[in-house]
Amino acid sequence: MSEKSLQDVSREVRELYERGLEALRRDNHEYAQMLLTQVLNREPAFLDARKALRQAQQRKAAAKSTGFFKRILSGAAASPELARARLALRSNPLEAMQLAEEALNADPNNMTAHKLFAEAAVAAGLPRMALLSYEVLFAHDPRDREVAVQYAHALADAGQVAKGEQVLAALVRVYPGDPDLAQELKNLSARRTLTEAGYGALETGTGSYRDVLRNAEEAKVLEQEQKVQKSEDTTERLIREYEARLANEPQNVRLLRSLAELYTQKHDYDRALQYYERIRATEAGQDPSLDRAIADTVVRKFDHQLARLDPAAPDYAERTREIEAAKQAFRLEECKKRVEKYPTDLSIRFEYGQLLFEAGRITEAIAEFQKAQNNPHKRIAALAYLARCFAQRKMYDLAARTLQNALKEKNVFDDEKKDLLYQLGCVLEAMGRRDEAIEPFKQIYEVDISYRDVAAKVDAYYAGQ
Repeated sequence: MSEKSLQDVSREVRELYERGLEALRRDNHEYAQMLLTQVLNREPAFLDARKALRQAQQRKAAAKSTGFFKRILSGAAASPELARARLALRSNPLEAMQLAEEALNADPNNMTAHKLFAEAAVAAGLPRMALLSYEVLFAHDPRDREVAVQYAHALADAGQVAKGEQVLAALVRVYPGDPDLAQELKNLSARRTLTEAGYGALETGTGSYRDVLRNAEEAKVLEQEQKVQKSEDTTERLIREYEARLANEPQNVRLLRSLAELYTQKHDYDRALQYYERIRATEAGQDPSLDRAIADTVVRKFDHQLARLDPAAPDYAERTREIEAAKQAFRLEECKKRVEKYPTDLSIRFEYGQLLFEAGRITEAIAEFQKAQNNPHKRIAALAYLARCFAQRKMYDLAARTLQNALKEKNVFDDEKKDLLYQLGCVLEAMGRRDEAIEPFKQIYEVDISYRDVAAKVDAYYAGQ
């Protein structure tokens, strides 16, 4: 993943971000913090929004009392988020980032939260975002060896190699006899020779980060790899290049993953899966994202089989049903295994709940969504699915109450809120509460007359009067 700019996010997210900036300009710090947090819940890699949120946090803190008692309360309130962030750091760094940010919303000077955020951002491949916290940590204690080394590497990863070298050089002067620090500085100095290959553009945010490269030819190869659509010739050349390197670096996880992705692009799914299995045998094998990549590859194999069927063939409908049934069975069983393997990863439980719902296994789906709602980033969506499950079982009172609870937590009038309101209207209709049912439909009508059949429902209601 890489950091996103304003141009990389949806119009709806941009509008929410602009509202957050306007609130910040008006010194409405709490409202700005709320809006910008919502932006980052949707786009955690949106760098400018993250910077703006940090400003809102600091200004809000500066405007309030900073007495000892308040700091104690703030730290206590943040501790549950930090405990959950530590658990999520290895398996879901984006979730860890958001949990650490929640702690920083309560106390922007919480160094534990900054450290967790920085480590999670690095794990998520967001070095410039990690710098927002590493700079605070380094300013707090420039003599902290661990933080200084991590800060220097984050600077290098973000394209500021020379600055990272300066940080380490200063630390070596403080600890002149430390051979490990001397080696770190030596490694970073060697890396600085690559600045002309594109790190300067990265520092301004106009480039994209590339790992330390052995030579200019490798840089060229990696740039070709990062193109969304690759020509057949380029793909073959990359495969030959990587397989030749892999002979000398059989445990290079990056090469293994790149080869798996390249073979997937060629629709050679069996070969791709072989490379993913080789990653599973390394130290990086215990990674939920790897399991998800393998599952996605198998699903793409099913989709490819469907695409290759001849619609004119007499057994087309039968073969389609067979492949679709096999695909659904695989997705359910594979996701169930991931739930068992990572029982505390609530995002996987949400995914499993969706698959159970699609398969019509409503009681099992309810159990998964009830667990998944404890994930702050999946809570609203989990409540929406819970309401669908209750409605399927004609438990309309439970469905209505669940939707009303979700709407209380939904501040932005986006498509998700429209869906919640529409569901609530339909549930109230099913309960025979026609006058109450029209109210959520009217709320949607006021902002989006074209949403589903809302216009017809509202028009019919007024015509009936």
